[in-house]
Amino acid sequence: CDFVANVSHELRTPLTVIGGYLETLLDSDSSAFDPWRQPLHRVQEQSRRMLHIVEDLLLLVRLESRKERPPFKPVNAPALLAAIVDDAIALSDEQAHPISVIADPDLWIAGSEKELHSAFANLVFNAVRYTPAGRRIEIRWFADDSGIHLMVEDEGEGIAPHHIPRLTERFYRINRDRSRDSGGTGLGLSIVKHVLNHHGGQLRISSQLGVGSLFTCDFPLDLRLERAAVSARNVTGLR
Repeated sequence: CDFVANVSHELRTPLTVIGGYLETLLDSDSSAFDPWRQPLHRVQEQSRRMLHIVEDLLLLVRLESRKERPPFKPVNAPALLAAIVDDAIALSDEQAHPISVIADPDLWIAGSEKELHSAFANLVFNAVRYTPAGRRIEIRWFADDSGIHLMVEDEGEGIAPHHIPRLTERFYRINRDRSRDSGGTGLGLSIVKHVLNHHGGQLRISSQLGVGSLFTCDFPLDLRLERAAVSARNVTGLR
Protein backbone atom coordinates (compact mmCIF):
# COMPACT_ATOMS: atom_id res chain seq x y z
CA CYS A 1 0.00 0.00 0.00
CA ASP A 2 2.80 2.42 0.90
CA PHE A 3 4.59 1.67 -2.37
CA VAL A 4 1.44 2.30 -4.44
CA ALA A 5 0.70 5.50 -2.53
CA ASN A 6 4.25 6.81 -2.96
CA VAL A 7 4.36 6.03 -6.68
CA SER A 8 0.94 7.59 -7.20
CA HIS A 9 1.99 10.78 -5.40
CA GLU A 10 5.15 10.98 -7.52
CA LEU A 11 3.15 10.54 -10.74
CA ARG A 12 0.45 13.08 -9.93
CA THR A 13 2.70 16.16 -10.10
CA PRO A 14 4.29 15.53 -13.54
CA LEU A 15 0.90 14.52 -14.98
CA THR A 16 -0.63 17.76 -13.70
CA VAL A 17 2.23 19.76 -15.26
CA ILE A 18 1.88 17.91 -18.59
CA GLY A 19 -1.87 18.56 -18.56
CA GLY A 20 -1.31 22.26 -17.94
CA TYR A 21 1.10 22.64 -20.87
CA LEU A 22 -1.23 20.69 -23.18
CA GLU A 23 -4.13 22.93 -22.27
CA THR A 24 -2.01 26.03 -22.99
CA LEU A 25 -0.99 24.68 -26.40
CA LEU A 26 -4.54 23.73 -27.35
CA ASP A 27 -5.87 27.14 -26.30
CA SER A 28 -3.39 28.90 -28.59
CA ASP A 29 -4.84 30.66 -31.66
CA SER A 30 -1.61 30.19 -33.62
CA SER A 31 -2.09 28.41 -36.94
CA ALA A 32 1.27 26.75 -36.41
CA PHE A 33 -0.44 24.31 -34.02
CA ASP A 34 -3.23 23.34 -36.46
CA PRO A 35 -1.55 20.14 -37.78
CA TRP A 36 -0.92 19.08 -34.18
CA ARG A 37 -4.30 19.73 -32.62
CA GLN A 38 -5.72 16.25 -33.12
CA PRO A 39 -2.69 14.37 -31.70
CA LEU A 40 -2.47 16.92 -28.87
CA HIS A 41 -6.13 16.29 -28.01
CA ARG A 42 -5.39 12.56 -27.93
CA VAL A 43 -2.39 13.09 -25.67
CA GLN A 44 -4.54 15.29 -23.41
CA GLU A 45 -7.22 12.58 -23.16
CA GLN A 46 -4.65 9.96 -22.18
CA SER A 47 -2.92 12.22 -19.65
CA ARG A 48 -6.28 12.95 -18.03
CA ARG A 49 -7.04 9.24 -17.93
CA MET A 50 -3.68 8.54 -16.28
CA LEU A 51 -4.33 11.29 -13.74
CA HIS A 52 -7.76 9.77 -12.96
CA ILE A 53 -6.10 6.37 -12.43
CA VAL A 54 -3.57 7.93 -10.04
CA GLU A 55 -6.31 9.73 -8.09
CA ASP A 56 -8.41 6.56 -7.87
CA LEU A 57 -5.38 4.56 -6.71
CA LEU A 58 -4.68 7.09 -3.95
CA LEU A 59 -8.31 6.94 -2.83
CA LEU A 60 -8.30 3.14 -2.88
CA VAL A 61 -5.09 3.00 -0.83
CA ARG A 62 -6.66 5.32 1.76
CA LEU A 63 -9.79 3.19 1.91
CA GLU A 64 -7.89 -0.09 2.21
CA SER A 65 -5.40 1.13 4.81
CA ARG A 66 -7.91 2.86 7.09
CA LYS A 67 -8.13 1.01 10.40
CA GLU A 68 -10.80 3.09 12.08
CA ARG A 69 -14.04 4.35 10.63
CA PRO A 70 -14.11 8.17 10.32
CA PRO A 71 -16.83 9.98 12.26
CA PHE A 72 -20.09 9.94 10.32
CA LYS A 73 -22.03 13.12 9.63
CA PRO A 74 -25.47 13.80 8.11
CA VAL A 75 -25.30 13.53 4.32
CA ASN A 76 -27.97 15.06 2.09
CA ALA A 77 -28.05 12.13 -0.31
CA PRO A 78 -30.79 13.51 -2.62
CA ALA A 79 -28.77 16.72 -3.19
CA LEU A 80 -25.61 14.64 -3.66
CA LEU A 81 -27.32 12.55 -6.33
CA ALA A 82 -28.70 15.64 -8.07
CA ALA A 83 -25.18 17.06 -8.41
CA ILE A 84 -23.85 13.72 -9.69
CA VAL A 85 -26.63 13.51 -12.28
CA ASP A 86 -25.75 17.00 -13.54
CA ASP A 87 -22.20 15.76 -14.12
CA ALA A 88 -23.52 12.55 -15.71
CA ILE A 89 -25.61 14.55 -18.20
CA ALA A 90 -22.48 16.49 -19.17
CA LEU A 91 -20.57 13.20 -19.53
CA SER A 92 -23.36 11.75 -21.68
CA ASP A 93 -23.25 14.82 -23.94
CA GLU A 94 -24.19 13.81 -27.51
CA GLN A 95 -25.17 10.30 -26.44
CA ALA A 96 -28.26 11.91 -24.91
CA HIS A 97 -29.09 9.24 -22.34
CA PRO A 98 -32.44 9.87 -20.63
CA ILE A 99 -31.34 9.92 -16.97
CA SER A 100 -34.08 9.93 -14.32
CA VAL A 101 -33.82 10.17 -10.53
CA ILE A 102 -36.45 8.99 -8.09
CA ALA A 103 -35.21 9.98 -4.64
CA ASP A 104 -36.96 10.36 -1.31
CA PRO A 105 -36.21 14.04 -0.56
CA ASP A 106 -36.40 13.47 3.21
CA LEU A 107 -34.07 10.47 3.28
CA TRP A 108 -30.60 11.45 4.47
CA ILE A 109 -27.86 9.10 5.65
CA ALA A 110 -25.15 9.16 8.30
CA GLY A 111 -21.81 8.66 6.62
CA SER A 112 -18.76 10.13 4.92
CA GLU A 113 -19.99 12.50 2.22
CA LYS A 114 -16.73 12.37 0.27
CA GLU A 115 -16.70 8.57 0.19
CA LEU A 116 -20.40 8.30 -0.68
CA HIS A 117 -19.99 10.83 -3.47
CA SER A 118 -17.16 8.77 -4.94
CA ALA A 119 -19.14 5.51 -4.74
CA PHE A 120 -22.39 6.93 -6.13
CA ALA A 121 -20.61 8.84 -8.91
CA ASN A 122 -18.68 5.74 -9.99
CA LEU A 123 -21.90 3.76 -10.39
CA VAL A 124 -23.74 6.51 -12.28
CA PHE A 125 -20.80 7.37 -14.55
CA ASN A 126 -20.25 3.69 -15.33
CA ALA A 127 -23.87 3.47 -16.43
CA VAL A 128 -23.30 6.40 -18.79
CA ARG A 129 -20.04 4.98 -20.17
CA TYR A 130 -21.38 1.50 -20.87
CA THR A 131 -24.92 2.26 -22.02
CA PRO A 132 -25.50 2.81 -25.76
CA ALA A 133 -26.61 6.28 -26.86
CA GLY A 134 -30.22 7.16 -26.22
CA ARG A 135 -30.94 4.31 -23.81
CA ARG A 136 -32.41 4.89 -20.37
CA ILE A 137 -30.60 5.16 -17.03
CA GLU A 138 -32.64 5.27 -13.82
CA ILE A 139 -31.44 6.09 -10.30
CA ARG A 140 -33.54 5.34 -7.21
CA TRP A 141 -32.87 6.31 -3.58
CA PHE A 142 -35.24 4.92 -0.97
CA ALA A 143 -35.59 2.99 2.28
CA ASP A 144 -37.68 -0.02 3.22
CA ASP A 145 -37.80 -2.48 6.10
CA SER A 146 -34.56 -4.12 4.99
CA GLY A 147 -32.43 -0.98 4.80
CA ILE A 148 -31.48 2.07 2.73
CA HIS A 149 -30.91 1.52 -0.98
CA LEU A 150 -29.36 3.19 -3.99
CA MET A 151 -30.24 1.53 -7.29
CA VAL A 152 -28.60 2.42 -10.60
CA GLU A 153 -30.27 0.65 -13.52
CA ASP A 154 -29.32 0.90 -17.18
CA GLU A 155 -30.37 -0.47 -20.55
CA GLY A 156 -26.82 -1.31 -21.53
CA GLU A 157 -25.40 -4.43 -23.13
CA GLY A 158 -25.49 -6.39 -19.90
CA ILE A 159 -22.81 -8.51 -18.22
CA ALA A 160 -22.27 -12.24 -18.59
CA PRO A 161 -22.79 -14.14 -15.29
CA HIS A 162 -19.18 -15.39 -15.05
CA HIS A 163 -17.86 -11.81 -14.95
CA ILE A 164 -20.08 -10.54 -12.12
CA PRO A 165 -18.19 -12.06 -9.13
CA ARG A 166 -14.94 -10.41 -10.31
CA LEU A 167 -16.21 -6.92 -11.15
CA THR A 168 -15.01 -5.36 -7.88
CA GLU A 169 -11.43 -6.57 -8.39
CA ARG A 170 -8.82 -3.91 -9.16
CA PHE A 171 -8.45 -3.30 -12.90
CA TYR A 172 -10.78 -6.15 -13.82
CA ARG A 173 -12.30 -5.38 -17.21
CA ILE A 174 -14.84 -7.25 -19.31
CA ASN A 175 -13.62 -5.56 -22.48
CA ARG A 176 -10.26 -3.84 -22.06
CA ASP A 177 -10.35 -1.89 -25.32
CA ARG A 178 -13.83 -0.53 -24.68
CA SER A 179 -13.04 0.36 -21.05
CA ARG A 180 -9.95 2.24 -22.16
CA ASP A 181 -11.86 4.17 -24.82
CA SER A 182 -14.64 5.06 -22.38
CA GLY A 183 -12.24 6.70 -19.93
CA GLY A 184 -12.80 4.25 -17.09
CA THR A 185 -9.92 3.47 -14.71
CA GLY A 186 -10.87 -0.09 -13.80
CA LEU A 187 -10.92 0.87 -10.11
CA GLY A 188 -14.41 2.30 -9.71
CA LEU A 189 -16.26 -0.78 -8.47
CA SER A 190 -13.40 -1.67 -6.12
CA ILE A 191 -13.79 1.81 -4.60
CA VAL A 192 -17.56 1.29 -4.35
CA LYS A 193 -17.05 -2.01 -2.51
CA HIS A 194 -14.68 -0.48 0.06
CA VAL A 195 -16.90 2.56 0.66
CA LEU A 196 -19.87 0.29 1.29
CA ASN A 197 -17.81 -1.86 3.65
CA HIS A 198 -16.96 1.24 5.67
CA HIS A 199 -20.66 2.01 5.94
CA GLY A 200 -21.67 -1.53 6.86
CA GLY A 201 -23.28 -2.01 3.46
CA GLN A 202 -22.93 -4.26 0.46
CA LEU A 203 -23.08 -4.11 -3.34
CA ARG A 204 -25.44 -6.34 -5.30
CA ILE A 205 -25.14 -6.73 -9.07
CA SER A 206 -27.69 -8.30 -11.39
CA SER A 207 -27.50 -8.22 -15.16
CA GLN A 208 -28.89 -9.79 -18.31
CA LEU A 209 -27.07 -9.77 -21.63
CA GLY A 210 -28.81 -7.58 -24.18
CA VAL A 211 -31.15 -6.12 -21.56
CA GLY A 212 -29.12 -4.14 -19.01
CA SER A 213 -27.71 -4.11 -15.49
CA LEU A 214 -28.81 -3.17 -11.99
CA PHE A 215 -26.31 -2.11 -9.33
CA THR A 216 -27.72 -1.85 -5.81
CA CYS A 217 -26.04 -0.36 -2.74
CA ASP A 218 -27.62 -1.63 0.50
CA PHE A 219 -27.04 0.28 3.74
CA PRO A 220 -28.18 -0.65 7.27
CA LEU A 221 -31.29 1.10 8.58
CA ASP A 222 -29.43 2.50 11.60
CA LEU A 223 -27.72 4.99 9.23
CA ARG A 224 -31.07 6.48 8.27
CA LEU A 225 -31.65 10.16 9.01
CA GLU A 226 -34.69 12.29 8.29
CA ARG A 227 -34.22 15.77 6.82
CA ALA A 228 -36.58 17.34 9.38
CA ALA A 229 -34.68 15.79 12.29
CA VAL A 230 -31.33 16.98 10.91
CA SER A 231 -32.69 20.52 10.40
CA ALA A 232 -34.11 20.59 13.92
CA ARG A 233 -30.78 19.40 15.34
CA ASN A 234 -28.91 22.15 13.46
CA VAL A 235 -31.30 24.85 14.66
CA THR A 236 -31.00 23.61 18.25
CA GLY A 237 -27.22 23.65 17.96
CA LEU A 238 -27.26 27.31 16.87
CA ARG A 239 -29.19 28.46 19.90
